Amino acid sequence: MAIYQETIERIKPVNKELLEQAQIRLDNKTKPLGSLGRLEEFARRIVAISGSANPDVSKKVVFTFAGDHGVTEEGVSLFPREVTPQMVLNFLSGGAGVNVLARHVGADVRVVDVGVDYDFAGITGLIHKKVARGTKNFAKGPAMTPEEALAAITVGIELANQCREEGIGLVGTGEMGIGNTTPSSAIIAALSGKSVAEVTHRGTGIGDAALTNKIRVIEAGLALNKPDATDPLDLLAKVGGLEIAAIAGLVLGCAANSIPVVIDGFISTAGALIASEINPHVRDYIFAAHQSVEIGHRFMLERIGVEPILDLKLRLGEGTGAALAMSLIDAGVAILKEMATFEQAGVSQG
Repeated sequence: MAIYQETIERIKPVNKELLEQAQIRLDNKTKPLGSLGRLEEFARRIVAISGSANPDVSKKVVFTFAGDHGVTEEGVSLFPREVTPQMVLNFLSGGAGVNVLARHVGADVRVVDVGVDYDFAGITGLIHKKVARGTKNFAKGPAMTPEEALAAITVGIELANQCREEGIGLVGTGEMGIGNTTPSSAIIAALSGKSVAEVTHRGTGIGDAALTNKIRVIEAGLALNKPDATDPLDLLAKVGGLEIAAIAGLVLGCAANSIPVVIDGFISTAGALIASEINPHVRDYIFAAHQSVEIGHRFMLERIGVEPILDLKLRLGEGTGAALAMSLIDAGVAILKEMATFEQAGVSQG
């Protein structure tokens, strides 16, 4: 609890003066005012978040957190839970979508076992942080104990602290966990007051009958557990996931360490949403990578108060969208640091 509380207390609003100073610099570049649109937004926000007039985002890392979900017993996913450890091994061998896109943008992928129902002992390259072998079935009781939820949050916080020590300038979130759109829908339903049907979609591609069942399962889980929507830790423990908790911790830790964090899609945003409910200043540090096709995602982004960078009809997860968005954030910073001013270029201003 100590590291959690200390992290929350370290999160401050970003420096508005740095935002303004960065925009003045951008306005003096050889271009019409505001003509690089959101690239300018990315640049000024990175300056304000990092606290540096010349931020360095060359070191980029995407953390892919893996965890299993007891609620898969209810038939909410197209794939069996055995796919979770199989995909972890795929990440480690460099063959997954996130590996390809992270290489493309010059980011490292770090895979974290925070709750997979599999023994990875002796496997190198994996960050071993297992809190439990998956969550319990929240249709029959709480998904986690409060202690498990806090332990998983702490995993994320500690990884963010390590990033600060390594001088990592940009962090991305990703996840792997069969069944994890189900707890994500439960979280946004509880927080938004929307009906479960309004925020629940097909995940890995389930059909109509399975979608109806998924909605029923989430409704039953919320009715049984009665999570307190005003208490993010209670909500997380009762219907969340271990990887969602770890993402929440990573986002909190990045905010406390003045590191910009790029969140991926629906599940990653569930973690970021929990973090922003814990401390509202967190939203200043978040970049939303993209708009997922999962219908509940838009409500999450609206509640946090962030605008997605991309809309590519993605729904893979893993951190794929975060990796892609990193390249555009990097581009905005390059404009700030490398583009000539009117004076430098000898160009007349209008």
